[in-house]
Amino acid sequence: MQNDKEINGPISAVGKLHNQPALAMAGLTGAHWIYFSRTNFETTAPSSVSTLAAVVTERTCRLSAAVSFCWRRPNCKMKCALNKRGLVAVIFFILGMGTLLPWNFFTTAFAYFNERLSPTTVNNVTDSGQTDRYMFNNMCVLISQLPLLLFTLLNSFLYQHIAEKIRIVGSMVFILLLFILTAALVKVKMEQDLFYNITMTTIWFINMFGAVLQGSLFGLVGKLPQKYSSSFMSGQAVAGIFSAVAMLISQISEADNENAALGYFLTPCAATLLTLCCYLLLSHLKYEEDGLGNNGDTKKEATLKQTESVTLVKVKLSEPAYGPDCGGQNNLTAAIREKQEEQYEEKLPVLAVLKKIWVMALCVTCVFMVTLSVFPAITVLVKPDALFTGIWMDIFTALCCFLVFNIMDWIGRSVTSVVQWPSKESRLFPILVVARLIFIPAFMLCNIPSRHLPVVFKHEFAYILIMSLFAMTNGYFACLCMSYAPQLVRPKDAETTGALMTFFLALGLSLGAALSFVLKMLI
Repeated sequence: MQNDKEINGPISAVGKLHNQPALAMAGLTGAHWIYFSRTNFETTAPSSVSTLAAVVTERTCRLSAAVSFCWRRPNCKMKCALNKRGLVAVIFFILGMGTLLPWNFFTTAFAYFNERLSPTTVNNVTDSGQTDRYMFNNMCVLISQLPLLLFTLLNSFLYQHIAEKIRIVGSMVFILLLFILTAALVKVKMEQDLFYNITMTTIWFINMFGAVLQGSLFGLVGKLPQKYSSSFMSGQAVAGIFSAVAMLISQISEADNENAALGYFLTPCAATLLTLCCYLLLSHLKYEEDGLGNNGDTKKEATLKQTESVTLVKVKLSEPAYGPDCGGQNNLTAAIREKQEEQYEEKLPVLAVLKKIWVMALCVTCVFMVTLSVFPAITVLVKPDALFTGIWMDIFTALCCFLVFNIMDWIGRSVTSVVQWPSKESRLFPILVVARLIFIPAFMLCNIPSRHLPVVFKHEFAYILIMSLFAMTNGYFACLCMSYAPQLVRPKDAETTGALMTFFLALGLSLGAALSFVLKMLI
């Protein structure tokens, strides 16, 4: 009975302490369980059938508890964990799509807004004083970029004071309400000045909440491995594909602007609702087991988790609980000590984080500045040559500009889940990002009517080729920048990094939009 007490004593104590029979078996391998059971049966001599039945019942309960514990171990649930990780990747894809799809569909309805704000006609006479007095397209760009830039900057400082769930859920709810209002206004007749003011106010708040939402989600995905960043960025690209396809279908079907706009505004309502449900589902998944907060150091984290589970119970056994394959006691001790030190470290200030990621921040700014400087302000001005006639002439812009851009942008972002070149430490990375400046004169030399510059790329296929390379490099380098930046800081500072990178992304968009006005005058 001495062996039985020696082994069973500490286990029973822990089991009573936590009131969980399965916890008493923590850290025991299959061989240890056999030894434990054999020792107890050999040292226990039942005096009667009832005693034997009681012993068998007790051993059966303990065996059931051991099986239950083994089922809960990660290595016994690998298939379930892989399925969960796949579901998390899909959810982040939908979240990425939900961040940009509403605004992409809003801008797709420019024809509807221009029609409602067009000069009034009385007795077949147009009021010339109202001609383009609203400047809707230019004001829309300005009103959308200002809150995007402002609130991505504020989000970098205020995220510590407002809970992540409040920021994300609150932003989605307000975006949903704003699009419901915009859809309702399609069927409401009102004065142009009032409609213009309501629309501009709506644009401001949509981009304000969109900035908070996007910055918060980039901060969240920055805590996870790189594959989730690729899924999130790919979802953003697919949002552009959906809006381009919607524009193409609208032009082919020759639907009137009012009905088309109603569809453009109702679709984001459904998409935002789906995105909200996916985020709420995400909060119930233990996706942190896939490496949340370790930035790829999964091996050390897994070893640490093994150590924590094993050290719950102290069992005297003839052989050590760890074999040579577990990394050694020194590695385990160092991992525990490092983890404990990280828990007591405070988050770095925003400027300290910026010093570590400034290269990636400038790269993402350059990527989107180059993109927005010509797309869509310059690219929509390109006209086809003689090969595109009839209906092809009408859908050339929707097909070869918007659809080609969004498809190739999505391909570029998706490639990063397989290939990450150059590395984040390579000096070649910023050089290639700056090299994208060559696309600005390339588009300016395409077939644009009413111009001062010569036409070098007159053929449509040259334009499509330039657009394809332009879009693919945009998606590829943008995704790498947003994925590399969190890897340059501690896991604790990943959320700050995500917020800062979103600000520099918005800064690139604003600089590109401002530069587009200058480039348009130079053509």
